[in-house]
Amino acid sequence: MKNISEIEELIKLISKLPGLGPKSAKRIILKLINNRDELIKPMASILAQVYKNVTRCNSCGSLKSNLKGCFNCENIKEKYNKICVVEDIADQWSIENSNIFQGYFHILGGTISSAGQRKEDLLINSLVERVKKDNIEEVILATSATIEGQTTAYYIQDSLKNTKVKITKLAQGLPVGGEIESLDDGTLFSAFKNRTNLKNNLN
Repeated sequence: MKNISEIEELIKLISKLPGLGPKSAKRIILKLINNRDELIKPMASILAQVYKNVTRCNSCGSLKSNLKGCFNCENIKEKYNKICVVEDIADQWSIENSNIFQGYFHILGGTISSAGQRKEDLLINSLVERVKKDNIEEVILATSATIEGQTTAYYIQDSLKNTKVKITKLAQGLPVGGEIESLDDGTLFSAFKNRTNLKNNLN
């Protein structure tokens, strides 16, 4: 028996989510259908609100609400002199949950050489502006230990060469090829504690 067209489209969409395939998508859809009032109705409502109101901040790269603004940028109660640069919002959440870092975050939104990713989309220029405007003393490069992540880190280092900011990168404890969001708290702690200083003067 062929699936209803709406169900087929939903399976295709949910299968595109990270870690999910057609089988998982079908199980999720059956759960939703069997709990229409408890799950589908409120989910449809909140998804519509997210689509309408939640966007990416053009300054720090985090998520912001059109109703409440960007938490990263609006958080003026705390004044920090450090910025931790990560690839995406999931990396920020992982670091925040570990309580390792106290400072600002800057979310690039990807890496150089990612499929279809342009340097202009990575908010590197806005990072340079934040460093100058907020009197930042240290930029911590917390990109993944992949070729793309390291290439991006080098490009950021080059972009900051005309500033006096100290540039460091995560060191011991970060495995080659490792992604930030998949690391445990102990590994993250080691990577932050043993971060290495990079010369802010590229030849």
